[in-house]
Amino acid sequence: MKGKVAEIQTMGLLDGPGIRTVVFLQGCPLRCLYCHNPEMQDSMQKVKQYTPKQIVDILKRYKSYYKDNGGVTFSGGEPLMQRDFLLETLKLCKKEGINTCLDTSGFGFNYDEILDYTDLVILDIKAVNPELYTKITKQKVKISLEFLKTCQKKNKKLWIRQVIVPGINDDEKHVLELKNFISKLKNVERVELLPYHSMAKDKYAKLGLSYPLGDTPEMDKQKCMELEKLLKN
Repeated sequence: MKGKVAEIQTMGLLDGPGIRTVVFLQGCPLRCLYCHNPEMQDSMQKVKQYTPKQIVDILKRYKSYYKDNGGVTFSGGEPLMQRDFLLETLKLCKKEGINTCLDTSGFGFNYDEILDYTDLVILDIKAVNPELYTKITKQKVKISLEFLKTCQKKNKKLWIRQVIVPGINDDEKHVLELKNFISKLKNVERVELLPYHSMAKDKYAKLGLSYPLGDTPEMDKQKCMELEKLLKN
């Protein structure tokens, strides 16, 4: 069995606790307006392929850096798209005592066993409003909500993230809506609002794609920080 891997980053500090190796799996069913990795959307694109053992052999090289709270984060794209490969790799990670994190939109199926081998879920909540979710992703929110429901049943630790885009969700109404949604969840350890940036424009141009957000200005970082304070008050 082999999985399609777009990239492997070592010594990551932003994708979960501690020092982490981040494995970006190819393919994503969403078409987010602000996607900054459009080259990872197409599951048919030719990228390097690895067996689960090959991935874990790479991870083992960095175990000394992980210490008590570091480990591996599986990201994408959407890692749930490669369900069987992800599951087998997670199982091998557990055998090696490597902490596991899943960075996901929750858009997938048959993930119960995957969650059994996942220590932390970083959930990218695109929107809690169904209409806005579809506007942003071109998909329905129901599948992601089912994933979150399963996380709750399994008492999975959660980090919640949401990208804030000018003119789409950069106001108190949307942030308070998110706050109310999160207040009903358990095991939420961290909540982050991520300011939208347009650094992916060049990627879209190279792929021959039109940039979905056009000339939308980048999110003011100070305003994003002020909005994030609403989540903690």
